[in-house]
Amino acid sequence: MRYENIKSIILTFLVCVSILLTWNLWTYQPNYETMDSHNYVEEVNLGGKQEVSNVILPDQVLYHIDGKHYGTNNSGELDKVIKEVSKWTIIDVKNVTEKVPNFNELIHGSGNAEIVFPNEVPIELYRSVLNVEGRKIPSFNFDRIIINVEDSGKNNGVMYFASTKVRHVYESHISLTDVSSFRRSFFNQAKKMPTYFSYKPTKNRTIFLPEEETKMTTNNFILNTLDSDKIKEALFDDPSFVQKSIISTGEEYTNDSSKMTVNKDKNMLSYVNPTVEDDYVENAYDLVKRSIDFVNEHGGWTDQFRYVAKDEYNRSVTFRLYSSDGYPVFNDYGLSEITEVWGRNDNRFKINKYIRPNISMELALATEAKDVTLPSGYQVLELIQGKEDFKPELLEQIVLGYQMKKVSNENRLVLLKPAWFYRYDYSWESITKENLGGTSHGLE
Repeated sequence: MRYENIKSIILTFLVCVSILLTWNLWTYQPNYETMDSHNYVEEVNLGGKQEVSNVILPDQVLYHIDGKHYGTNNSGELDKVIKEVSKWTIIDVKNVTEKVPNFNELIHGSGNAEIVFPNEVPIELYRSVLNVEGRKIPSFNFDRIIINVEDSGKNNGVMYFASTKVRHVYESHISLTDVSSFRRSFFNQAKKMPTYFSYKPTKNRTIFLPEEETKMTTNNFILNTLDSDKIKEALFDDPSFVQKSIISTGEEYTNDSSKMTVNKDKNMLSYVNPTVEDDYVENAYDLVKRSIDFVNEHGGWTDQFRYVAKDEYNRSVTFRLYSSDGYPVFNDYGLSEITEVWGRNDNRFKINKYIRPNISMELALATEAKDVTLPSGYQVLELIQGKEDFKPELLEQIVLGYQMKKVSNENRLVLLKPAWFYRYDYSWESITKENLGGTSHGLE
């Protein structure tokens, strides 16, 4: 009897242990630590991200006062103007193109402040900078913002968005308080700025140039080379399948459909994906926004690049390097530009071409800086007009800027040298101080 009792006790114990273990198994929750994805998948960041307000910027502001013109390209002054305008509430945006008797007078007439952008800007995108009221406003592009300072109405002020390319005008209203503040802080101070004169190559195009000589500074910068492997990680869908090859000019990265080439001689990077569809026309807003977002995705703003051009038919957008004092930078090989061309696959938009420098300007050498004086707009205009077979209708722009040149291929120095530039027959050309009176150099 004792043996049977012992067996029963042991069996009961085993059953209880089994029940306990089963219960623990069902109710057990392991205490896993939360994984930080950044420890495993590092986000590619070549230089930094930028807001729209830091990429889409005006080139110049002009003040038209009593038949005279004053203006500046200074980045600090332009920032102040945009910061002021961005505080305003803008209402009642509407197309008034058919009601404008004189397009040129509306833009350049006395009593107006003219904020000049390097190319057309989609208003839908620039709403992230300006406070435009209304859930739905007309869709349009503009390259000028006109603030009417002297002829405001009794109840509100007037501000225009205009495109000199397609010659349309959109009117909006702002408060009289904002107009008064702008007049006091900016318009009435404009006579302290350099004076400009107007030149009309055609009846529909006006170019403003400084009457006096302009002082600028030559600078040398130390270069930093971007990490090609990081760019590979950003551009290819599956970097693990990308093959790297060493070529005579640098490096080449390929998979079954795309190729990235790094030219170390010219410090240029080119990515091409030829498999995308390219027989469609892009929407301006989507094209420019997607292009900014694309560079942001890999922190590709390695220097002060600004939006300068778009082409809806070729689905391309260009960003140009600008100096700290607000002047555009040009280079013979495209070293101062970022260019994107878009395509699509199965209604998904994909980058078709991406061309950019693989360097950034790391440090300015203050000891190498030299002040130079560039000739007046009158002298430069005279030289351009003296070109053989010059045709005024082909002259689009004349601007001050910097020519970027590598000091040598052996070191990490680049030179930014002040010069005059003009866009003629869709191509930029330069006039340096040394070759005034000589031949000009074409720019790609």
